[in-house]
Amino acid sequence: MAKSRYEYVRDFERDDRLLPSTWLVVRIDGQGFTRFTAKHGFAKPNDLRALQLMNRAAVAVVEAMQEIVLAYGQSDEYSFVFAKDAKAFERRESKLSTLLVSKFTSAYVFHWAEFLPQTPLQALPSFDARVVVYPSDRILRDYLCWRQADCHINNMYNTCFWALVDKGGVSQKDAERRLKGTLAKDKNELLFSEFGINYNDEPEIFKKGSVVVRGTAPVDVADPSGAVVQRQKPVVQTLHCDIIRDAFWDARPEILGGKSARDRDRDRDKPRPAADCHRQ
Repeated sequence: MAKSRYEYVRDFERDDRLLPSTWLVVRIDGQGFTRFTAKHGFAKPNDLRALQLMNRAAVAVVEAMQEIVLAYGQSDEYSFVFAKDAKAFERRESKLSTLLVSKFTSAYVFHWAEFLPQTPLQALPSFDARVVVYPSDRILRDYLCWRQADCHINNMYNTCFWALVDKGGVSQKDAERRLKGTLAKDKNELLFSEFGINYNDEPEIFKKGSVVVRGTAPVDVADPSGAVVQRQKPVVQTLHCDIIRDAFWDARPEILGGKSARDRDRDRDKPRPAADCHRQ
């Protein structure tokens, strides 16, 4: 690249490279989504189409960025976990956050008609992004536990709130007053006794959110002799399961191994224990 006397201005740029050998989490969050969902008539308390669109956008990001080992989403947010050994963009915070949020937003718009074909896009969806560094496996898991616990708490509240409003005929202010100070057992009782809703029967995607991980799937291929044999190919999967208990992590030890997809591909044919997950 040619040099000029103006290049000194680069000295004003801030070095925002993140700590090496640590987990990097980029969390995106919808901006103004209360108005956005109202404008597009999203169902309350959950719109399955909208959640599946969020998941599709997340899958697109994970497919494009091989150093992401896991993503977790609920409502209008998604957290993307980069491997400890990630080298993308020299671990520069500004590059990682801006590229990821732009990829997610463009995928969200690109796939909109696939999931909401009868609902024209009438406003520009926008998301912000932040990057957080976590030094240990335990703290990373606690972060993900926090997000899944938040999903459960918010979904139980919203399920009760909209049952009271839509089925019980009360005002939104009265529904807020009714739920103020209630515990989980109170909400479960309210749903079952007044509306015949067993919260345990609600879809897992609503209660637990969505987990995007790398896995394998069988595929039939022809060997040199022409015979059809089955091989495992890498795929990106969307699951709806408990990531707070150990079962999920025991079934996928490679995630906390801190290795990116390029290193894990060598181990993709190894058998793994089953985990209680619902696949989308």
